[in-house]
Amino acid sequence: MSCRAVAARFGIGVATAVRWRQMGLAHGRAVAGKPGGDQRSSKTDAHAGLIMTMLDDNGGITLAELRSGLAAQGVLVGIGTLWRFFDRRGITRKKRPATRSSKTAPTS
Repeated sequence: MSCRAVAARFGIGVATAVRWRQMGLAHGRAVAGKPGGDQRSSKTDAHAGLIMTMLDDNGGITLAELRSGLAAQGVLVGIGTLWRFFDRRGITRKKRPATRSSKTAPTS
């Protein structure tokens, strides 16, 4: 069958059928790749030393300030990307001190 006929038969896009056919010709079989996953962590991981140095130099630095400092060095990343960088390493940045315990009622 042609790629268009296959696309119509299985209810998929023609471009998808063409890509699967090309993959089958190139690799001998057409199988789906691993879905999802982090595609951009290598950008921040490549500059991990710079990020950690900035964090050590200024312990109270915010993600926005860190992003601005990296932009000055030519590294353009988003705040969410920086958050995921710290989350992967288990680094938390709580800015305010813990609330004192209440004697009358529990606090959150």
